[in-house]
Amino acid sequence: MSIDDRSLASRREWLRSSAGAVGMLALAELLGEANPARAAERPAVAMPHHPPRAKSIIYLFMHGGPSQVDTFDPKPSLMRYDGTPPPEAFHNLNLQFTDVRKQKLMASRQTFSRCGESGLAICDSLPYLQRCADDLCIVRSLHHEVFNHTPAIWLMNTGHDVPGRPSLGSWLQYGLGSLTRDLPSFVVMHAKPLKPGPGVWGNGFLPAAFQGTRLSQGATPIPYLTPPELLQRGDAAKQLAYFRSLNGEHARDRHDTELDARIASYELAFRMQSAAPEAVDLAQETQTTRAAYGGGFGEQCLIARRLVERGVRCVQIYHGGGPDDWDSHHDNHNMQTRRMQEVDQGTAALLQDLKVRGLLDETLVVWGGEFGRTPTTEGSNGRDHSPYGFSMCLAGGGVKGGLTYGGTDELGFRATEQPVHLHDLNATLLHLFGLDHERLTTRHTGRDFRLTDVFGHVVRDILT
Repeated sequence: MSIDDRSLASRREWLRSSAGAVGMLALAELLGEANPARAAERPAVAMPHHPPRAKSIIYLFMHGGPSQVDTFDPKPSLMRYDGTPPPEAFHNLNLQFTDVRKQKLMASRQTFSRCGESGLAICDSLPYLQRCADDLCIVRSLHHEVFNHTPAIWLMNTGHDVPGRPSLGSWLQYGLGSLTRDLPSFVVMHAKPLKPGPGVWGNGFLPAAFQGTRLSQGATPIPYLTPPELLQRGDAAKQLAYFRSLNGEHARDRHDTELDARIASYELAFRMQSAAPEAVDLAQETQTTRAAYGGGFGEQCLIARRLVERGVRCVQIYHGGGPDDWDSHHDNHNMQTRRMQEVDQGTAALLQDLKVRGLLDETLVVWGGEFGRTPTTEGSNGRDHSPYGFSMCLAGGGVKGGLTYGGTDELGFRATEQPVHLHDLNATLLHLFGLDHERLTTRHTGRDFRLTDVFGHVVRDILT
């Protein structure tokens, strides 16, 4: 047996012998005992690069692609040209969807109102969100180059269009560490399957301690969190001493970041046995508050507010999945309307609740999907994907409210005014947390990587 084989066998034996250590490892930590697993929780950057504006982020991801011309970017020209081929000027835009010459322009059937003192134009199918107009920054000129769902969702979440890179939440945890000892720093919620799978909110090549933790509603928010009754019996002091000796011996002989992360996760699991059920217990909220959020997506938004109150740094909620998402290749008007009705009340209640509690100034809320949709028809009444110019909403956390920034051309094909690339968006989000996107790096396979790859500029005009 080689040295590596002996090391692997030793590691497996250690894991086998420590299978019941969830509670004891945590107890050692809570009693102040030294533990090598703590190394896996230490942030790469002890302090932010500059004073931060945001402490937490709630990212509301609309899975499938909301239509910008049906939500936040009204186009009167579409009404004038409805049912006609796009003008000649649009025939050579090098767009990836079906040949523009074979499509016809399709006006939105939605109506829009000027809302708040700022007069932001917001679709009338979002009546609750219309009341929050003066807190919203609507970026109408977001764009990137990826046309299909799965790589576009990877791109929006990790800055790269293939698997293997760390997600935004992982980068934030890696750069700033955790604000809470009793809950994960990065929490994910989704009710339906996602096209790219769970890796889209993973840690990539960062240490395993920085991956997101999926949270569910109900009595068991995290599966297998409570240890079996058998492991809760026995002499705790003797078990504690035994596992302390194993941990100390292992730490002296070798260092393994994945194993450190596993030990750290056991510690966190012990602490979460009481903290996580309490955090998602909506019975602690008043009936008035629960009614304000509504059910379904709204309940997830309420949980998100409870989590950031308890120190969770990043909460990502994915809305939609399977046939019930924003991917309106057919029946665009009705599909987009249904999706808006599902998220409108909860999103608005979240913004209003954070504001009333004094949390909106330090909590950044982001709303948007992986791309927008075409102003032309697909089939008879659908819209195709369009990453070339679409809208996202930001609020709180150092972002100006009551503002529209950038714009698309007169028909909504491309970002033409103050274009904001995805890398610019991510650079701006990190900046709000006090992180310089060019300095937040990690070395992997011989080179430094970052969330924004080798691109990105902070969009300072939208910052307070």
